[in-house]
Amino acid sequence: MAGSLKERELSVKIYKKLQALGCPSVEGLFLREADGMKALLCTPSMHRLDILQWICTSICPPMKKRFSELKGPQPDSQIKELVQFCHEMLLCRQDDFDLIKGVSSPQRQLALLEQLVDVLPRDESEAGEPLSEQVCRNEALLKELFSSPHLQTMLHPTCNPWPVEIRELLSRREAAGQSSNTASKKSHNLPSKQREDSLKEVTESLQKTNTALEEIHKECVFLHSDPQSSGRSSTHLSPPALRLAIVDLSQLMTAFSQLYDSDFREYCNRAAPQLRESAEAFSTAHSLLAACTKELQALNQLSVTSLALTSTVEGQQQCRRFWSRGHMQSLPAKIEELKRRYKDFLCIYQRSRERMREESAGEKRDYRRE
Repeated sequence: MAGSLKERELSVKIYKKLQALGCPSVEGLFLREADGMKALLCTPSMHRLDILQWICTSICPPMKKRFSELKGPQPDSQIKELVQFCHEMLLCRQDDFDLIKGVSSPQRQLALLEQLVDVLPRDESEAGEPLSEQVCRNEALLKELFSSPHLQTMLHPTCNPWPVEIRELLSRREAAGQSSNTASKKSHNLPSKQREDSLKEVTESLQKTNTALEEIHKECVFLHSDPQSSGRSSTHLSPPALRLAIVDLSQLMTAFSQLYDSDFREYCNRAAPQLRESAEAFSTAHSLLAACTKELQALNQLSVTSLALTSTVEGQQQCRRFWSRGHMQSLPAKIEELKRRYKDFLCIYQRSRERMREESAGEKRDYRRE
């Protein structure tokens, strides 16, 4: 599926390029779907051969004479000429007739057409320019390039494109090479006694350096400790880790020193700024504004909560549920029903009390009469 989609996109691309270049075999066609364009470019037909012939003659105008010598429609001869041309362009094999006929896979056919269309000249001046003129123009361009003074600056730039670490290493090597050359030249010119004295001074300095290194090595316990014990304890460091840390530290110090020299030095030499009295007023206003912002946020949250609570209550009031008797009612209707029942109960209770009072009053009267 992905391959077919890619083939459709490539067919549309090639078809639009042919239209833009003014291919006569495509001018009268009004294809809008990708399948139709793919069928035109990948199906064996004389129309497809005419498109290939136009592309080849546009790339190489002398090919027109060869095709004009063919009498009548001769597809076999036409295919042979196209195969020979594509083989000379290193686009196919010498016996790859299926690719030109349109029998091979659409992917190969579209790849060939795309390569041929990319080789096509974009304007008439480029298409009609002879090969000798192109060679002369290219030779003039090369002469101008090699005679230009900017070529040496490009090959040997004053601004070295290496990174900072490699640049510093190269400069150190160059300085060391120059110093060694000058020292060797001077040593050859010096007499034997001075050479011996210089050798003694060098050996003494080397001995002092070795003794200092031995003392430092004794102080660094982790350098000559047991690797098993150093692997067990987390306080000891291995020599590779120390080397890596030293290299990282040197790189950071070099980068910081360069940044300090280029950007920070002028700012570090300035005097400290003097704060004005109005700074306290600004800080007070800022704290008051921050407190006001917090209060406004709290009020906003309160309004949002009240709106959510109101919507929840309204939903509860409008929602209908099943109650004890199995009737579906909303909460307000159920409350009204309970109120009505309560009122009826109160009426019955008051009537029963009045009857009981009347009965007790009648019994008292009867008792008094007796």
